[in-house]
Amino acid sequence: MNPALLIKRFLPQTLFGRSLLIIVSPLILLQIISTHIFYDRHWDTITRRLSSSIAGDISMVLNTLRDNPAPESHAEIFERARTTFGFLISLEPGVILPNKETPTNERIDRFLSDALQQRISRPFQIDTSSFKERVIIDVQLAEAVLRIVAPGDRLFSSTTYIFIMWMVGSSLILFAVASIFMRNQIRPIRRLARAVDSFGKGRPVEEDFRSGGAQEVRQAATAFTLMRERIHRQIRQRTDMLSGVSHDLRTPLTRMKLQLAMLTGSPEIEELKADVAEMEKMIEGYLTFARGEGDEEALETDLSAVVEEVVTQWKRNGAVIDAHVEGRLEAWCRPNAIKRCVDNLIANANRYGTHIWLRAGKRSDFTEIAIDDDGPGIAEESREEVFRPFFRLDQSRNPETGGTGLGLAIARDIARAHGGDIVMETSPHGGLRALVRLPL
Repeated sequence: MNPALLIKRFLPQTLFGRSLLIIVSPLILLQIISTHIFYDRHWDTITRRLSSSIAGDISMVLNTLRDNPAPESHAEIFERARTTFGFLISLEPGVILPNKETPTNERIDRFLSDALQQRISRPFQIDTSSFKERVIIDVQLAEAVLRIVAPGDRLFSSTTYIFIMWMVGSSLILFAVASIFMRNQIRPIRRLARAVDSFGKGRPVEEDFRSGGAQEVRQAATAFTLMRERIHRQIRQRTDMLSGVSHDLRTPLTRMKLQLAMLTGSPEIEELKADVAEMEKMIEGYLTFARGEGDEEALETDLSAVVEEVVTQWKRNGAVIDAHVEGRLEAWCRPNAIKRCVDNLIANANRYGTHIWLRAGKRSDFTEIAIDDDGPGIAEESREEVFRPFFRLDQSRNPETGGTGLGLAIARDIARAHGGDIVMETSPHGGLRALVRLPL
């Protein structure tokens, strides 16, 4: 496997996880280096000194036995060694040490062997397989083997484990403190991310949103708040301006309609009336597209009820729709805007098809509404262009029966204002499929 892909797979993806990794990695590396250095220096020094102490005590016992060769004095010497040095000594007459090695601990055996070679001039064997409990040392005498059992604490020091426990304990404490500190620093970033996400989806930002944390996070939160206020102000200004434009345009059109109504009927007059009506329709469509649904507040809405209401209205108007909604679909949205979005898509399908299929349901982390028709469809290279305002495809769509070319543009504008999108695909029924995806 590629090492880069392996690192990317196991590397924490959240800012909190990566921040902790940045803090913990040097801490773990420091602990490993400190433990290694301490283990090598401290363990070797302590083991060498303890080995030298045991070798010196054994040498004194051997010298005492040499000065008192009588068998009746051996018991007293062994008892004195037990009470003084903690040795359990026994003498095995007629035994010769074998030439095979006894399983030992490599490090302890090396230091103890060096110490014994320096202090005694006799063959010996060491068994340190249970060095934490006892160490067995067999020394070859002239006609016997002297077995010395030394307690484990004479050769083993628990300070190494105590040191490691302190290192691990302090690391855990530091890790807990770092986790609390990083969590407090990350919380404002998460709150800012939720606010940005809600604003991008057209949902109300939480009321208790405020800047906090480090200076850079507060600056980002302040910049977001100012940006949000500017966007809201621009939307209000655009809405007010369009209201004035609407009034200014409707006034001369109304005068034209009145003047045309006073004229006698003729084919030319009827054509002018049709042109004025078409102008009103185009202006209304343009204003609707530009104004959008910005004045409506986002609410927790039952999308299934909204979709079913639109479908019911179209069925009353004679449209042939096969609709299926998968359970209850809830999402934060502007219900009237979503209703207009679905209505525009159904109107587009009904204009160019004879049968409509609608499916709505949850797909992972978003709601999907699929609208199919059996019309002529749209070429793949032109599916993005149909979302442009006032754009109509002359080849695949009849301009005489079409609208103003704003229906799809308004629908996508609404979907994207909710953090979603609309894409066009080929319908399995032969026509066009419009997929509306809205985040849950």
